[in-house]
Amino acid sequence: MIYIFIFLLLLCAALLLFLFIAPAFGGNPSKAEKEVYQTIDNFHKGKFINPILTKMNMSPSEFLSMMKESITRAKEIKPARQVPVSEIDWNLINSKEDSLTWFGHSAFLLSIDNTKILIDPMLGPVASPVSFVGSKRYSQDLLPIIDHMPPIDAVFITHDHYDHLDYPSIRKLKNKVGHFYVPCGVSAHLIRWGIPKEKVTELKWWDEIKYKGLTVALTPSQHFSGRGAFNRDTTLWGGWVILGKQTRLYISGDGGYGGHFNEIGKKYGPFDLTLIEGGQYDKRWEGIHMTPEQSVQAHKDVYGKIMMLMHWGAFTLAYHGWTDPIERAIKAADTEGVLLIAPKICETVPLKGDFSIPHFPWWNDIK
Repeated sequence: MIYIFIFLLLLCAALLLFLFIAPAFGGNPSKAEKEVYQTIDNFHKGKFINPILTKMNMSPSEFLSMMKESITRAKEIKPARQVPVSEIDWNLINSKEDSLTWFGHSAFLLSIDNTKILIDPMLGPVASPVSFVGSKRYSQDLLPIIDHMPPIDAVFITHDHYDHLDYPSIRKLKNKVGHFYVPCGVSAHLIRWGIPKEKVTELKWWDEIKYKGLTVALTPSQHFSGRGAFNRDTTLWGGWVILGKQTRLYISGDGGYGGHFNEIGKKYGPFDLTLIEGGQYDKRWEGIHMTPEQSVQAHKDVYGKIMMLMHWGAFTLAYHGWTDPIERAIKAADTEGVLLIAPKICETVPLKGDFSIPHFPWWNDIK
């Protein structure tokens, strides 16, 4: 018995050591930074909080039901075969024209006013701190695409979860990016990964800056953060407003539906294009992820003209069918008279003229 106890003790010690040493888990805000955060309205007792009280933890029965669905719905929740990727239009990306390229989930390469911007560039093969555990990408590994990208002016991160802030992607991008803009606390991860401190700017909700002629603001969302067992909500989360001469863009970031969308619309709308999260939803965590129908309503709340659904098409993090998000969003958009686009993975969309023509339902060929 004593040997079993010693083994378990050593195993726990090794696990804790791994959590603190493995670089993918990132860093933690310093004591001095936390003291600065104390002046922020939604920072309370060492943690960031949502605008309204949000249920975060599952009951034992909910956890068991989730485990059951992960088995019984295994064939629905991911594609039957690998999702193909489109040939990237590098000529359009490298031109002075505004454009958008989707890499699946919430990762985008934007060209706005000839400024090249990456949003949540999670291009790695698995949404996890380790390669052997976690949700694997539906398509081929997209990390090699970074080698072909033009110099990136800026990277904007919405929050520090693994499906949005990817250690291998950031390491590969490190010398290709001019500047990183992140919510409060997230800089600790980047600095640990070798990004110089002077190349990272933190923002709190409603902070607004000018960048290369663009107006950029971090906006509220109803979500949470954390990469390890002991740092939940020690960093902030949010969405981004990016306003250019030709294109006014809103990225929701992850989060549940709430009154903050109406506030964002009144302050910064209308938007030519909204990128709204609407995948990975579940009744067990309804406060922190939207259903597709709520996503369409959020688009209307911020006064969007054309909508694109994101947070789907790359990873399985919830237990609905993998195409349910886009199919429900299309139905809701049709009902509400919303123009919705659905490009293929790695397809480049020119943001000029009538780019609102619905795309072919490419996912039907993969079921």
